[in-house]
Amino acid sequence: MKRTRRLKRWALILLGSSSVLLVPWMVVLALTLPTKTEVHNWSLAWIGLDVLMAAGCAATAVLGLRGDARARLTASATASVAILDAWFDITTSAVGVELLEALGSAVAEAGLAAACVFLALSKGRQSEPAPR
Repeated sequence: MKRTRRLKRWALILLGSSSVLLVPWMVVLALTLPTKTEVHNWSLAWIGLDVLMAAGCAATAVLGLRGDARARLTASATASVAILDAWFDITTSAVGVELLEALGSAVAEAGLAAACVFLALSKGRQSEPAPR
């Protein structure tokens, strides 16, 4: 138990340090990355995000309906993928109709993310452990 707490503390220290070290890296990227670029496998990247989102929804539903506490993990991951998908939809859209479509999709993805966060948090508050 003591070792687990120590490992958890070090993992948290590593995460906190990483957040600080990422700030100068973000400045470097902001100053050096081009504003435009040609992207290969563009459709594969977008389809991949949707595949991850669909798999996360399915896994969360199956695990949640079985009462498996691991549904909290898949719900959290799925919420993250939905937010990432919305971010990239909006930030890579051209101004005009394309951006309006991205914003509409982002509303749906935000709803999905909110439902996943709700499930992740509510499943964690059960008074008895889920059956194995």
